[in-house]
Amino acid sequence: MLRKLREERRLTAEVVAEATGMSQAKLTRIETAHTAAKVEDVNRLLDFYGCDDEEYRAGLIAITKDGSKRGWWLSYRDVINSTTSDLILLESDATTYKTYEPSLVPGLFQTPEYARIVIDRLRIRSGGSVEDLVQVRMARQSILTRPNPVQVWAVIHEAALCSNANRPEIMVPQLDRLLTLSSLSNINIQVMPIGAAIHPGMNGAFALMGFPQRKDLDVVLAEGMLSSLWVEDPTDVELYRAKFQEITAEAMSVDASLAFITAQRDRIK
Repeated sequence: MLRKLREERRLTAEVVAEATGMSQAKLTRIETAHTAAKVEDVNRLLDFYGCDDEEYRAGLIAITKDGSKRGWWLSYRDVINSTTSDLILLESDATTYKTYEPSLVPGLFQTPEYARIVIDRLRIRSGGSVEDLVQVRMARQSILTRPNPVQVWAVIHEAALCSNANRPEIMVPQLDRLLTLSSLSNINIQVMPIGAAIHPGMNGAFALMGFPQRKDLDVVLAEGMLSSLWVEDPTDVELYRAKFQEITAEAMSVDASLAFITAQRDRIK
């Protein structure tokens, strides 16, 4: 958000650093989350940017006070890209998480065996080892069962649950995992049937993360093969929120979805 404020004002990091008495290296590290910001630094920057929205300022200060907690993902910086690092950071602070997946079980729901084959087959650029990336994916899932867990609403296309059916040793535990997660009060899972009408989810996978400080801090990650897009503009995020509601309306009900997952598991056992 600090980087966004600077860019909206068409200011370079060099200009801001000189005006605020902060080194350019420090400003850059704060904006890229390599250094935890201090409250006084954030207030100084917000003053310079002319931010007079007290509610917005209070939200950023609240985030800043939590930012000094060292994330477990920092030890994996050499094996994850910047998008994944940002995703993990945002997931750890989010209170709500809404996602549509047309082809795969969402990463937050994957078993190690399923994640291993997905990462091995789909990664394009080499980074860390497959096992390192599987460990990262499993560690991300702690937000589902932490105290005050994130509230997740996931819509998964039927095709994602029927693919790999010739590998029951992978898919049966994965479907069992979905059934177990669905019993948690903070998780809702719906299945999008193959015969559904045309709906906004056909544009591709995305995840919408909501934060307690303010609604206009919510973000969307729209995933692509070579790169992913962060959607931060509040108007655009609100559009994704509305489209997600359309997606859930087109999907099977939660009860029907659980029945479908159970039947699919029993069929391939």
